[in-house]
Amino acid sequence: MSSPPLAGGVTGPDGLRPLLAAVLDALAEGAVARGGPLPEGGPGAVELQLGKALDEVLPEQGQGAEEALRTLVTLMAAGAADPADPLCAAHLHAPPLAVAAAADLAASALNPSLDSWDQAPAASTLEALVTRALAAEVYGEAGTDSDALTATADALTTTGGTESNQLALLLARELLGSVQVLAGANAHHSVHRAAWLLGLPDPVTVPAPAGLLDPAALDEALTELPGPQLVVATAGTTDAGLIDPLDEIADLCAAHGARLHVDAAYGGGLLFSRTRRSKLQGLHRAHTVTLDLHKLGWQPVAAGFLAVRDPDDLAPLGFRADYLNAEDDTEAGLPDLLGRSLRTTRRPDILKTAVTWRALGRRGLGDLVDQVCVRAQEFADLIEAHEGFELYDRPALSTVLFRPRAADDEALAGIRRNLLAEGRAVLGRARLDGRLWLKATLLNPCTSTGDLAALLHLVEGHTPR
Repeated sequence: MSSPPLAGGVTGPDGLRPLLAAVLDALAEGAVARGGPLPEGGPGAVELQLGKALDEVLPEQGQGAEEALRTLVTLMAAGAADPADPLCAAHLHAPPLAVAAAADLAASALNPSLDSWDQAPAASTLEALVTRALAAEVYGEAGTDSDALTATADALTTTGGTESNQLALLLARELLGSVQVLAGANAHHSVHRAAWLLGLPDPVTVPAPAGLLDPAALDEALTELPGPQLVVATAGTTDAGLIDPLDEIADLCAAHGARLHVDAAYGGGLLFSRTRRSKLQGLHRAHTVTLDLHKLGWQPVAAGFLAVRDPDDLAPLGFRADYLNAEDDTEAGLPDLLGRSLRTTRRPDILKTAVTWRALGRRGLGDLVDQVCVRAQEFADLIEAHEGFELYDRPALSTVLFRPRAADDEALAGIRRNLLAEGRAVLGRARLDGRLWLKATLLNPCTSTGDLAALLHLVEGHTPR
């Protein structure tokens, strides 16, 4: 019996070609079967559909590669929440660019692992180049930082904002001791989970009226609490896409001797925009910054980063395992990759980012950022012009919060669930100022004004009268 073809090597492409055709056909077939942004019928219908098709998850006799791909990829596509559909707008879940997805296929086929240089010679070099370039984007603002410091800033690849925030707290703990974390009430939940995971004191929650961390309350807390202290600010909140006053917060951290981390998993994409980059004024003053390019970077998951102003801060991650980074190998010039992550086996997620940057350039990426932010402003205009709806506030990024005036919180939650069950629209929910709001997170640059009007019409049609 011959072995199944492998993806790599000289013959790998020949083995992949017919399988790729099967995958592409199945993706198209599944999208047509779905017919909208979400499968109809809710969790029970999806479970029933997969259960009927997969009577045996691990059959005794295999069905062959093309049949397996056709069946399962069709099911996955038919049962997917499709972020490329303009009415799929609930979460920070971006539709990936085709060029990035194609690059991700190459990464899977080559399958390097970034835990030692001899498993990933080119990938490790590419990662170093791209992460340093990304760090330069973060720390390249004019200000008190020297050109030399900007040039040496670095970044690590992560699985996303949660891992980046965990790393930021870990570095603070290792550098400062049992650090007291102070985070706004608007901070991402991963900050609190990271403190718990690392055995740190419970974070102090700083009031965030109107969704923004209050500098006066932060000043008071920093004055009253003993050090060492780590302040976590947010550039692009999950609920409303708001950006904390970073410069003012950085001033307070400098005055109190506190370390500053900025969670810019969402808002960090503004770095690519010539017209909106200024909204991140003060970002370069943070000791560490979370970035997440599977949001405003249009990368397939995962594409997270942690940028570090001073690369010496990464020293606590260093570790010696003789089979991966033996001291004599390192002294002989083989790069040591083990201190670049808490993970050992790591896939080359950097390839898709490098390909995307080369394909689009800073201007192309910035144009995409501007497009979704403009769509958000247009959606806010539609809501304000409609007497039956209330807008929470003008969007700072690409998130719009709104609600029908005729619906109370219970009815509002029901509207969202009904749209999900019908598979017609995917909207999020956020509770701000004691009220529940529908949340549209617009990350699809192909969304049109007509799509936005259709979304508002759907919500209107489901609102109790």
